[in-house]
Amino acid sequence: MNIAGVGRLFFAIGLAGFGMLQFIYGDFVPGRAPAWPPAIPGRLVWAWASGAILIGAGAAIASGVRVRWATLASGTMIFVWALLRHLPGLVANPHGIVLTQSGKALALCGGACAVAGSLPLRRSFEDTWLLDLGRCCLGAFMMLGGIQHFIYPELVATLIPSWIPGHPFWVYFAAVALIAGGGGLIFPQTARLAAALSGVMLLLWVVLLHVPRAVAAAHPQRRNEWTAVFEALAMAGIAWVVAGSLTTKKGALE
Repeated sequence: MNIAGVGRLFFAIGLAGFGMLQFIYGDFVPGRAPAWPPAIPGRLVWAWASGAILIGAGAAIASGVRVRWATLASGTMIFVWALLRHLPGLVANPHGIVLTQSGKALALCGGACAVAGSLPLRRSFEDTWLLDLGRCCLGAFMMLGGIQHFIYPELVATLIPSWIPGHPFWVYFAAVALIAGGGGLIFPQTARLAAALSGVMLLLWVVLLHVPRAVAAAHPQRRNEWTAVFEALAMAGIAWVVAGSLTTKKGALE
């Protein structure tokens, strides 16, 4: 399995993880969508139905069956139910947590496009817009995350495990790495290398930061911590899908 195939597997696990969390939490998880309006009935029906769709999409991507349909369906659902529903809050308060959540929704629905556009039997030089859309969405979110590291360094420092020394250094190191990786993804000349290295960085964060925090979290916090595990894994997968697909494309053109 090449790097793009590993990336698709990571993205599939992320989608299936979101779906399983929806059965536990009873609400839509990917993209940190606003909570279901309490005045409207049907929250559990929607959460479980969309959760089943996400699990099915993850299984389809992992097995290589109807991957294009599964990724586009899940990406459309995240776009409509998470990204579009963030827009009113983003307009009213265009910074802080709402901006971060909107960026995550953008990266995930764009990443679904990248996975769909990475399929070797469907892609040609003239038909790479889905892949390009996905890498630009992920790049934009990474740059946003890096800038927010500089704005909220004290908050970011609390995410670093206590056994790692030099928290201030790692906060700003990660900020620079995110901005460099995100910018590198957006420019075609550097996108392949930036995607490969960003995938490594995000995967390390899954292992070193997110999984230990999720395991150790108190119950009221556990929802966000486990969501962060599958977000980071899915985004690492998106980055490697881009890296592997651009490698294949370059070889085909040469």
